[in-house]
Amino acid sequence: MTEIAFHFNATDCLAYACRFLRKAVNRSAKLVVTGSPETLQQFDEALWIFSATDFVPHCYLESRRAMIAASPVILAKSIELAPPLQILLNLGKFVPVGFERFERVIEIVGLADLDRQLARNRWKEYADQGYAITRHDVNLKPSY
Repeated sequence: MTEIAFHFNATDCLAYACRFLRKAVNRSAKLVVTGSPETLQQFDEALWIFSATDFVPHCYLESRRAMIAASPVILAKSIELAPPLQILLNLGKFVPVGFERFERVIEIVGLADLDRQLARNRWKEYADQGYAITRHDVNLKPSY
């Protein structure tokens, strides 16, 4: 069954997503990122500039087949035609149709009230389908 994880309290969702992808790709993970066309465009731009020393290889689902096969990260408006890779990162407002084809789904939630309300709706939809959900507070600091 697909593992669902919500990462709450991200002060900048796109920056957090960039760091998440960098870490996942460094561990040889293959990912699909989904969201609205506007969000994906902003995310594409963020991936190019978030670090002066790191680059996360990525492409759009509409790219050439060879590029898609070589890229560890695929940006897709809809995941229905996306290959079922290991991780689906949802930057959208709703539960993506076909998410269950992935091993894991990651939901990043910001601080805005609307973002949190939409996340609650997605959480409820996953829970109503019987998925266990893991909650991560990204602002928690370990106490030493």
